[in-house]
Amino acid sequence: MEHFEFDEVEFFRAVQASEVRALLIGRRALVALGLPVLTADYDFWIHIDDIQALNGALEPFGLTPTRSSQEARRTGRYVLENGEMVDVLVARSVPTVDGVTVAFDDVWKRRQELDLAAGVRISLPSLDDLIATKRFAARPKDLEDIRLLEILRSEVEE
Repeated sequence: MEHFEFDEVEFFRAVQASEVRALLIGRRALVALGLPVLTADYDFWIHIDDIQALNGALEPFGLTPTRSSQEARRTGRYVLENGEMVDVLVARSVPTVDGVTVAFDDVWKRRQELDLAAGVRISLPSLDDLIATKRFAARPKDLEDIRLLEILRSEVEE
């Protein structure tokens, strides 16, 4: 796998410029919110119709999809990789471990936007929706992330 010089701000600028309905989820979203967690990859939940647009926007970064658009639609996810790793969720909805269905369109309507750098904005789920995405798998690190997000939510509400 060839390694490319990776510029995170330009990466997010390309996502923004593509106009893909892309929500940053996973631990990178927590980092963007200022929470003290570490991660080595990027996780997005995108609209199922925006697969090709995202792939095209990230192609200049040497990121190539592990599945065709059709396969991604069928499985609900794929990865873009080449030195960096971008996990992409493309399901219209995902159930949490406790059986609650979380729909992309609903989460997109409630999204929050943050300034990452001058002229670069990222979209994240609302705090409640980000907590719900952490309940998709509810691994031990997700449970810790939920705890941190709940602390942040209580601070925001005060």
